[in-house]
Amino acid sequence: MSRQRKAISLISGGLDSMLATKAIMEQGVHVEGINFFTGFCVEGHTHAIRKKDKEKPKRNNALWVAEQLGIKLHIVDVIEPYKDVLLNPKHGYGANMNPCLDCKCFMVGQALQWIKENDFDFIITGEVVGQRPKSQRAETMPIVQEESGAGDLLVRPLCAKKLPPTLPEREGWIDREKMFEFSGRTRKPQMALAEQYNFKDYATPAGGCCFLTDETYSRKLVDMWQARSDREYDLDDIMLLKVGRHIRPRPNFKMIVGREEGENKYLEGYKKQFTYLRSTSHTGPLVLIDGKVNDDDLELAARLTARFGRGKTADEVTIEATFTDGSVKELQVEPLPPSQLKEEWYV
Repeated sequence: MSRQRKAISLISGGLDSMLATKAIMEQGVHVEGINFFTGFCVEGHTHAIRKKDKEKPKRNNALWVAEQLGIKLHIVDVIEPYKDVLLNPKHGYGANMNPCLDCKCFMVGQALQWIKENDFDFIITGEVVGQRPKSQRAETMPIVQEESGAGDLLVRPLCAKKLPPTLPEREGWIDREKMFEFSGRTRKPQMALAEQYNFKDYATPAGGCCFLTDETYSRKLVDMWQARSDREYDLDDIMLLKVGRHIRPRPNFKMIVGREEGENKYLEGYKKQFTYLRSTSHTGPLVLIDGKVNDDDLELAARLTARFGRGKTADEVTIEATFTDGSVKELQVEPLPPSQLKEEWYV
């Protein structure tokens, strides 16, 4: 008897990878999932913090998909090796700071390394020809196979019939006729297949999450790099870019202003790393200062802090500034009037 074949499936948390995985499981292949943690794909993070997202599920969608499928999920931290993908993409960026084609090559390459180390046979992705403008075009899909090193060990069940047969198909490990020929950006075939598989609940049909595709997030990332004259970053940097109002009133410093209680509580965790401001005379936000400030900068930051609190119409507000060395300075300031709050300060 031939042994049961084993495949690893890239699980983003979106519908496509869920369907692709199920399609191969239906053929009797043992499938496990893998999710690569870059730091930029944490959709549940802001959902858990902000009140406006309270109706959204507080879950890691990749873990949730694995649970629905009844498979094991391996979460692999690739924050460090992914930096080179983001900073030096061979194929450039998409509309924002998203290096989609390089990212897909990287992910599949990491999966290839994993299957070699764990005695698995092939790789599954939820890619569909023509769905993504950067990484899922007919002319770029072979690039992923070549540059990742996966070659014809890479199976794309949702569009397999539109692509040349892979090794698992030629060897009879899986049946090509039981796969699909989806193409283009329409989601109707996927949603119909989800109904056929009895998947009633799933993440946004367009797929998983990547903050690098978001224009606002990308702008904040570039602003951070420019202000530091250095494109290095760590996980705290990535996470803080997702939280609060980011205001740069002067080139040498930026303010991260909590917009509600959940964000204020989250920013509390960074008080030892940053100078921070808060109003002691009125209810208001917690504000982190990213950068070096002099007395004049500090007064402007205090006036802005007062502007975003309940004391914004008061004649004077007391702002307490706490520095990283633990010292504290109290400022009595007039809230900055709306006419002096410049739109270009918002990152």
